[in-house]
Amino acid sequence: MILIKILLGLIGLGVVVFVHELGHFIAARRSGIDVEAFSIGWGRPVLKRRIGTVEYRLGLFPIGGYCKMRGDNEFREAWENNRNQVEQVKGSFFSVNPWKRIAVAFSGPFFNFLFAILVFSVVWGIGFDVETLENRVVLLSDIDGGSYPSDAAGLQSGDRIIEINGKKIANYRDIQEHIASNPQKSLNLTADRDGTQVHLTVVPKLDSTGAGKIGVYHWTDPVIQAVKPGGAADRAGLREGDRITTLNGSPLPYTAALLSIFKDVQPQEIALEYERGGQKIKAELDGLAYTSSMPDLGVEFKTVKFRTPALSPFRALVKGCEEASKTLALSVKSLGLLFNKEIDLSQAVSGPARITYMVGDIAAEGFGRSVETGFSSAASFLALISIALCIMNLLPLPILDGGLILLFFIELIKRKPLNPKFVSAFQTLGVILIFGLMAFALFNDIRFFAGR
Repeated sequence: MILIKILLGLIGLGVVVFVHELGHFIAARRSGIDVEAFSIGWGRPVLKRRIGTVEYRLGLFPIGGYCKMRGDNEFREAWENNRNQVEQVKGSFFSVNPWKRIAVAFSGPFFNFLFAILVFSVVWGIGFDVETLENRVVLLSDIDGGSYPSDAAGLQSGDRIIEINGKKIANYRDIQEHIASNPQKSLNLTADRDGTQVHLTVVPKLDSTGAGKIGVYHWTDPVIQAVKPGGAADRAGLREGDRITTLNGSPLPYTAALLSIFKDVQPQEIALEYERGGQKIKAELDGLAYTSSMPDLGVEFKTVKFRTPALSPFRALVKGCEEASKTLALSVKSLGLLFNKEIDLSQAVSGPARITYMVGDIAAEGFGRSVETGFSSAASFLALISIALCIMNLLPLPILDGGLILLFFIELIKRKPLNPKFVSAFQTLGVILIFGLMAFALFNDIRFFAGR
């Protein structure tokens, strides 16, 4: 299963990188720049084929890629021979005017954004299933005894959040979206409390990953939706529709109570009581495994499922543009939060290994439910990765596309070619910064997998 996840992740990242490099490739060809090689992946080519003047390659390491344009040798020779400018050779990257070079550098990130629009449009065009939970909440303080913004706001366990800042809330997914994207901002909540509407104000706390949190958990009734074949519940005779009422003598009003029941103890056997057809039945679960202090009971609890309708091509395109623009804005906002001292960079910064695993994990889980769910889940996540790649490459850092754009704007302002020594020093600084960031991300990835 792990190998399947890795394979799916590599394919997904390969698609995103291909789109990015394709943007550079098309812009370079249209600008009169000769492309010498177009590669998906780094390292020694395992496959290569020359078509026309371009050699197409598949690298040994299938993460990343590059579009090699003519001009690298001319730049190196100018630097080595201590010349003040690069020789203007026809077809070279440095032979075209700075505006064209800016267009070539910008086209890679721009194609990533267009790819995200396309993906979101296709997903909304075919429709998709969403599995979530009800908009009823449990206070985290009732589980761990802590203090959270939800307590200060006056929320209570069992409240059903129906509006946030005037927008209707239909399910727990809506709550997550509004809260996570608005850390440290005052939000007006309307909750249904036993048939009475209460109006509250809450300020989400910025957590270590950069998301807003108010300290609530989803309220899910402990009604079994599915029993895992051969699992503890299956061996004990539990079935779909059974409602678990107690575990080791502790009441289970909602599934979140499992967090407090097994907070400090991890028994291998559990005595439970459940209801079936109005009757109370006792059973024992044995041979339990634990994940993050939670026992694997071998059941899935009831969730809420709904389907978004398939939109017309035009409406799907409009929705795709909206989703891509919203994701871009949230990603830029999240990037700014990285400089907040409350952010744990070990959780917020991921490297290629973790991203590959996450892409594959989401795809594998989705395809495990259905082909359509797997496609929509994986495609949406790839759109997010594509937008992240767009933003990161536009940062004005040496060696990135944004750094090149900055250099060429300086050249436009000075109205003369940049000195190769200056460019080389700028790019060397970029290599040091990027390798430092890659080392930090790799360290975070190792910690992530070790933690799992």
